[in-house]
Amino acid sequence: MNSLAAPLKVDISDIQKAHGLLKPIVKYTDLDLSLSASQMFGRNIYLKFENTQRTGSFKIRGAYNKIMNLSPDEKGRGVVASSAGNHAQGVALSSKLAGVKAKIVMPETAPLNKIIATRHYGGEVILKGEIYDDAYEYAKELEKKEGYTFVHPYQDSHVIAGQGTIGLEILSQLPDVDSVIVPIGGGGLISGISLAIKTLKPSCKIFGVQSDQTPGMSQLYRNQPSEPRSKRITTIADGIAIKKPSQEMCDYFISKYVDDIVTVTDDDIAEAIVYLVERMKTVTEGSGAVSFAGLMKHQLEFGKNTCVLLSGGNIDLNIISKVIERGQIKRGRIAKMSVVVEDMPGNLQRLTQIIAVEKANILEVNHDRVTHGLSLRETRIDFFLETNSFEQIQKIESEIEKVGGKILRIT
Repeated sequence: MNSLAAPLKVDISDIQKAHGLLKPIVKYTDLDLSLSASQMFGRNIYLKFENTQRTGSFKIRGAYNKIMNLSPDEKGRGVVASSAGNHAQGVALSSKLAGVKAKIVMPETAPLNKIIATRHYGGEVILKGEIYDDAYEYAKELEKKEGYTFVHPYQDSHVIAGQGTIGLEILSQLPDVDSVIVPIGGGGLISGISLAIKTLKPSCKIFGVQSDQTPGMSQLYRNQPSEPRSKRITTIADGIAIKKPSQEMCDYFISKYVDDIVTVTDDDIAEAIVYLVERMKTVTEGSGAVSFAGLMKHQLEFGKNTCVLLSGGNIDLNIISKVIERGQIKRGRIAKMSVVVEDMPGNLQRLTQIIAVEKANILEVNHDRVTHGLSLRETRIDFFLETNSFEQIQKIESEIEKVGGKILRIT
């Protein structure tokens, strides 16, 4: 992405001004203590539920602040934006509220639920390219060709100030906060929050979390060379899947105000989503749960009172079952097991009896006698089990091996 012509300049007064502008528009989202997470991590864990914000994510804050600060001429010409989904919805609704025409360029791979929602909020959706970067380039072409004002998803002073209002809310709701954990995609969210909090409470630590599939900002932060990335990025944290990070965002904000950045895997994120659904009764998308995944995966100097930002809840219903399954596997709550035994009467019953004795639940079972690699006297039985721990899975494996079964795979 091209650098902006003018340096980014945001200070606390810009965030406070944005806070006043947004007050009648955005939801003042809850910040609650999680007793189960606090017990698990041995400190007070508070969750900031920005996944319940209007449009399902924090993005409306920056988008509305940007659009309302446009000149009458800019509003009259309309706006264009590029987004994988959440920024699109924020721009669409903000434009509708401001009476401004909006065109939103989204990658063809954007989740269908986010495309539909963006249209519902009044935005004209254009699908272009495989990844966000392709959509960005086309949106910039439209800006030049049609004279629209481009609403950048993160590299914009008004957008950053709008996102920073979350920091003011956190300090108001939890004055004794010692640390805040924030997702990082392009960096606008953590830039605004960290600037606000570090200005008003410098002792509070700010930690950023990225997907290990797109660790660009973490690499910039550590002055590490960027690793070449394939064009196609596959991660359940699609909302923060930025292929090329912004040096300006790192230089002007993140390197100054953020204490550390860590990465998490898709399995870590899936586990976090499942935990939040099961224990907190709240739904987050992949990018909205990375902060909690960072808490679960890494031991940092969080202090006594930690605030975890759940930044979005727009998860695609077509993949939520897969995400939950992956998270359950990661936690030892589901196991896929393939067993090879002699093909003779009674062996299947013996295996199912072992599983029953160990109090696991068989969800699916499949008998296969023709798979390549099996002898004529062997059969493979695939089990899909509901379990309660890795220890239970290991016990089942051990008991099956005692009766002559050969475990091909346990997942």
